[in-house]
Amino acid sequence: MHPISPLEQALHAARALVLADLAAGEVAAADVVSMVEESVVQRRWWVEQWPEGVGYVAGLVAQDVQDALLEKYGRWPLCPVCGGGDPHALDVEPELGPDPHWVCHKAGVKVAAVGTLASATGGASSS
Repeated sequence: MHPISPLEQALHAARALVLADLAAGEVAAADVVSMVEESVVQRRWWVEQWPEGVGYVAGLVAQDVQDALLEKYGRWPLCPVCGGGDPHALDVEPELGPDPHWVCHKAGVKVAAVGTLASATGGASSS
């Protein structure tokens, strides 16, 4: 049996983190999961070209899926921090770096690490 390469480990981790965030927002429908898979395929090629970027894959996959969802469905993930006003999406920071987080620029706060949105939205009521 071959050991799993760091690239494959990073891709599997990125997929799992983004799927966890999608599930937290109850948007993990089959076509959305396909968006994650498409991003993972593209990012596999990207990291093969630039191996030093392996630590950035989770944030990039999150951004890819966020962009794909915006085109098809609208903003995701919506900010759980700001109660009133216009609903707005969180952003991934850093855009290209390790340890990506969902951030609300309006409130200027880190909301959750990519993959842990459920902890930020779990206790929030929709009233």
